[in-house]
Amino acid sequence: MNKEIELSANEVVAYLKKPSTQFTKEDIIRYITENEIPMVNFMYPAEDGRVKTLNFVVNNLAYLETILTCGERVDGSSLFPSYVEAGNSDLYVLPRFSTAFLDPFAEIPTLCMLCSFFDKEGKPFGGSPENTLRRAAQAFTEKTGLTFEAMGELEYYVIAPDDEMFPATNQRGYHESGPYAKFNEFRKKCMLYVAHTGGLIKYGHSEVGNFKLNGKVYEQNEIEFLPCPVETAADQLTLAKWVIRNLAYELGLDITFAPKITVGKAGSGLHVHMRLMKDGKNCMVENGQLSTYARKAIGGMMVLAPSITAFGNRNPTSYFRLVPHQEAPTNVCWGDRNRSVLVRVPLGWTADTDMCAIANPLETAAHFDTTQKQTVEMRSPDGSADVYFLMAGLCVACRYGLEQANSLEIAQNTYVDGDIHSEKNRALLAGLEQLPTCCVESGDWLEKQRSVFEAEGVFNARAIDGMIANLRKMDDKGLYAKVQNDEPKLLALVEQYFHCG
Repeated sequence: MNKEIELSANEVVAYLKKPSTQFTKEDIIRYITENEIPMVNFMYPAEDGRVKTLNFVVNNLAYLETILTCGERVDGSSLFPSYVEAGNSDLYVLPRFSTAFLDPFAEIPTLCMLCSFFDKEGKPFGGSPENTLRRAAQAFTEKTGLTFEAMGELEYYVIAPDDEMFPATNQRGYHESGPYAKFNEFRKKCMLYVAHTGGLIKYGHSEVGNFKLNGKVYEQNEIEFLPCPVETAADQLTLAKWVIRNLAYELGLDITFAPKITVGKAGSGLHVHMRLMKDGKNCMVENGQLSTYARKAIGGMMVLAPSITAFGNRNPTSYFRLVPHQEAPTNVCWGDRNRSVLVRVPLGWTADTDMCAIANPLETAAHFDTTQKQTVEMRSPDGSADVYFLMAGLCVACRYGLEQANSLEIAQNTYVDGDIHSEKNRALLAGLEQLPTCCVESGDWLEKQRSVFEAEGVFNARAIDGMIANLRKMDDKGLYAKVQNDEPKLLALVEQYFHCG
């Protein structure tokens, strides 16, 4: 048995002694019968981004075999109201065995699995986010010969009554320890529960944001994942949000993934790191420098960044976060180790120095392959995102960049050295495209660039129509200017979109 399986927190993996990617229907039946599991849950995110659940009692072996093989009918018009009509709304949901986990919250032992949607003809439903992402990943590999991997940085605020003990320093909560950070133990429990669902976590920590408002303390936290195939990355983020909300409810806490809570305080993003792989090797680095592959992919993201907000920034408060001087992007540009740009190239261990041996004199010099760690990070998305559509959009953008002849030139012209808002970059800043400032503008950009997302059959046209219509219905043009200095109106908006995504 390999170490990955031995150390897995997923009880199904540990019991079956095989990676989840190798789970079969026979494995699922064996786990259920040998562990006397009386219930099965089918789970799937809908248009609102929240996980929906369908419960089954395991009546007998024949019934278990039936639901695992045939799935079940669901009302697609309730799940995807913008683009599934009530007059022709039936869809099938079929479990994906590789996503199986034991529900950490259920009083009755329950096996959960994420599902795929199928239409009346038994074909993958074109409008479902999960199938869209699968098509995006397939098209990426078919056209480039590479594999697209991703990982998310999931930021959220924990909210509780203020006990006024050991107050944190306002907006200085980054990596704070207790007792100044109040919810480190909650975050650690969240991380462990996410690992039980199969999530591969890199680390967790308290984030910059912390403040007091109306007798409550708001503390920002972050959980970051490890890179993995893009479909798996989306599954893990979806289940992580479900876990964090459920554990908060169980412990009497409130949490929010809302992009902005009040003016002048750090908003919460959903930054996505990406890397391009081939034969198990990271193609983002070439001779210690960012590779041609990476720069061309960045060029594609520079072109499509305005319309990617349609997938990653889906309510009016999203655009209250995307304002200058808040470590959130406003212009379409990229740079190294730079938190004011849209796409950041973080430190990638390219110095070829054995820092471990320097820090630990008893260690002999090692030759660890650090090239695997280099990623690039898209910083515009937030917790309102449809995670699957967002990942699919980024996948399309990077493929687009690899296919276009002028992508390197675009990347060169949008590179920023240092703070984008500094005096030396003033001329460059004036020539850069700006991100949308509201949902309405985001919808307009998606309309303008939709043909790129619909190419290769990746995005469904009716789903795109639904997204554009929803964004335009927000009718939020100029809204930020009207409410940024009116705290009651701002807080009312925040409350309206508090439990987004």
